[in-house]
Amino acid sequence: MIPLTFAEVARATSGELRPAAGAGPETVVAGAVDTDSRLIEPGGIFVAKPGEDTDGHLFVDAALERGAVLAIVEHPVAAAISQIVVADAVAALADLARDVVARVRAGGRLQIVGITGSNGKTTTKNMLARILQDEGETVAPRASFNNEVGAPLTMLRVTHDTRFLVSEFGASGPGEIARLAGLVEPDIGVVLMVGMAHAGGFGGVEETLRAKSELIHAVRRGGVAVLNADDARVATMATIAADRGQSVRWFGRTSAADVRAEDVEVDADGTSCTVVVDGERLPLRLRVLGEHHVMNALAALTAATALGVGARDAIARLETVELAERWRMQPLGSNRVRIINDAYNASPDSMAAALRTLAQIVGPEQRTVAVLGAMSELGEFSGEEHDRIGLLAVRLNIRRIVVVGPEARRLFISVISEGSWDGEAVYFATADEAYDYLLGELRDGDRVLVKSSNAAGLRHLGDRLGESFS
Repeated sequence: MIPLTFAEVARATSGELRPAAGAGPETVVAGAVDTDSRLIEPGGIFVAKPGEDTDGHLFVDAALERGAVLAIVEHPVAAAISQIVVADAVAALADLARDVVARVRAGGRLQIVGITGSNGKTTTKNMLARILQDEGETVAPRASFNNEVGAPLTMLRVTHDTRFLVSEFGASGPGEIARLAGLVEPDIGVVLMVGMAHAGGFGGVEETLRAKSELIHAVRRGGVAVLNADDARVATMATIAADRGQSVRWFGRTSAADVRAEDVEVDADGTSCTVVVDGERLPLRLRVLGEHHVMNALAALTAATALGVGARDAIARLETVELAERWRMQPLGSNRVRIINDAYNASPDSMAAALRTLAQIVGPEQRTVAVLGAMSELGEFSGEEHDRIGLLAVRLNIRRIVVVGPEARRLFISVISEGSWDGEAVYFATADEAYDYLLGELRDGDRVLVKSSNAAGLRHLGDRLGESFS
């Protein structure tokens, strides 16, 4: 974080300063901010956030032992550390992020990109950050830091030397993106797609559309909206952009896109295509597995070129990206038995994309195996969406379908109903049972997809299989 006095932090958070012995309002703090006492570094600020399972106020002493010099708390604690008492620690974290970013932005160098969408946010964020880091200091979220805590923590990592801040905005309900993006008013807003992810929390795909549109409402007047030309719902956001005096840059596979992909070819080592950027045709070879990542790459390229990065340079940097993120289409195992661990998250769209990739990457003597768990946060749409994925798996001729967990049992029933029987589809209540089965079932040449929502926990099953067949 940039250097601030205790008094400045207190003003930004509307809090009451209670300095420890030897400190005062003009004491300067410049360390990192965190809500996890285990991650605090010397000179840092600890935010004592109440949680569902525990309370951050219980860990103020632990943060002090790790070198924290200031704690933001909702009530005073008996610890020998300077404290700022606030009404709401999470709201104070957001207020501090808003203040810090505004101070850095006043220097005139910082440019901010916000990314949202039902799928692909983290991959696109990583791709864009890789492109921008060669242009200047770039701050981007660790993992999927995109919620009311993770997004402000990322913003607070900016310094006066930061050129680019890439923020990822997730949401499980209306208004969340508006609050988070409103903290920084991005120069560029990227909307990837509007799908069924978190549809249960929003109440349907049309409500999801309204929620994702909040990012374009938050982009500063005169900024740039980077929109998916292939998604009819996303395309409607161009009207919002026009009303706010923003220019629109389109990406996609359609010929109308400013940045588009042609001649896409997928194999087990990545994806090749021709990228057309404002009429210039350039080859792109992505090492990240999966045809669906082409759209994420196009979005990153569109945002980067809107920031003034040359298309050839941007593509060369994209080609160095080997992995979107851990547990996202992550190749494990060996050439003998290849495990693709994509079990960090799952929505109907990402599940379908992963299954299609599995079907695309096998040779004539190889067998496809899909290990599938439940898709979370679909609410009333859960049953029909699991049915749809079961139908797709059968129609793609996935040779072995292994369904894991009670929440995914309907997917198994759907697969059986579509004609996948006689051992082609099996069900296990636990990941351990599935692991034991797969150790004996998998054979040379198998290509295995492990896919589920994070809550299903299959990412660890994918890791175990990857180690066993390495």
